[in-house]
Amino acid sequence: MASRFKMNWLIDERKAGMLLKDFLKIEDISRTALTDIKFKGGNIFVNDVEVNVRYKLMVGDKLTVIFPPEIPSEGMKGEDIPLTIVYEDEFLLVVNKPAGMNTIPSREHPFGSLANALIGYYQRRLLQATTHIVTRLDRDTSGLVLIAKHRHVHHLFSKMQQNGQVKRTYAALTSGSVEANSGTIVAPIGRKVTSIIEREVREDGQYACTHYQVIRRHRHFSQIELRLETGRTHQIRVHMSYIGHSLLGDDLYGGDTAYIKRQALHCKKITFTHPLLGKEMTFTAPFPQDIQDTIEADPYL
Repeated sequence: MASRFKMNWLIDERKAGMLLKDFLKIEDISRTALTDIKFKGGNIFVNDVEVNVRYKLMVGDKLTVIFPPEIPSEGMKGEDIPLTIVYEDEFLLVVNKPAGMNTIPSREHPFGSLANALIGYYQRRLLQATTHIVTRLDRDTSGLVLIAKHRHVHHLFSKMQQNGQVKRTYAALTSGSVEANSGTIVAPIGRKVTSIIEREVREDGQYACTHYQVIRRHRHFSQIELRLETGRTHQIRVHMSYIGHSLLGDDLYGGDTAYIKRQALHCKKITFTHPLLGKEMTFTAPFPQDIQDTIEADPYL
């Protein structure tokens, strides 16, 4: 039988006397989630006895909230695709996505995505869950992806993202020698009128901010690290093209494809505070072979 997501608390004197619904609100369980628990197959137990949200908590109560089962959408099929799992617990996953894999299925690539791989992984482990990808990457961008195992955990991460509490560091190879050792690009990004895929810097676009730092300058390109304050589609690719240093291999935005055949962009580090355990976590991923080979083939200046 597939397991369902649940959360447990031991009630102390600070929470005693509270109505259960007020306690769950403090714990950031939304009204929508409570409605789903009530009507879609969830349960709330205190000391192994099922209760409703009007129950008044007492010191020593053992509270368990069992969320309804999550069923993948009809079009989302599980596939037996290997995953490089960097970290996993009962609440989340961090995986190292290879270049060439969609984060979610698309019309052009309906199969073989990270989401398909996750569904297959959950099914093999009898975990009743669907995909909740917190940090997406473009198909040809490699590196770390943060995944919530349940809708509630995704909800908590979404709030953290809005407050800038999920931090990612990217590594990239950019055409030419980036002159400044570090800098910040603030330029609004919007969809290009002539394309359904391509973005561009435009006055009526959404606010976008990218920080970069040069790590090394090579003869034909620069090795840089970047941090984002916003998460616009193709943000790094658009911003680096905007300042005249397109990513190597990024033919959509003018990058040189002589050295590497996909955009040389890799999410190398992710840092966040675990939304349920409360501890700060940092994970890193080394360069994939194609980027490492490109770096080693071009001498430093």
